[in-house]
Amino acid sequence: MVHPGSNTPIADEVPWSEGLTAYDKAHFTTYMRLLDASADEAPEEEMAHLILGIDPALEPERAKKALRSHLARANWMVTTGYKELFAS
Repeated sequence: MVHPGSNTPIADEVPWSEGLTAYDKAHFTTYMRLLDASADEAPEEEMAHLILGIDPALEPERAKKALRSHLARANWMVTTGYKELFAS
């Protein structure tokens, strides 16, 4: 599924790299929305459905896998990856 505001579909798992990727840049808003929802203690099912566009009732394993992968990358972005945004 292509997420609103992005031309890049939501992957089941974020393509991991030690540097920023095109996927990270395309999904920066998604990462921030997930972090905000997580801080507000939103249920995982709600985050998967409303933010990632994956219906956890229809695809529970995919929803869980994608959510955890995107949250991990979002946390990486705010602790490490953001430094590349301001370098140069």
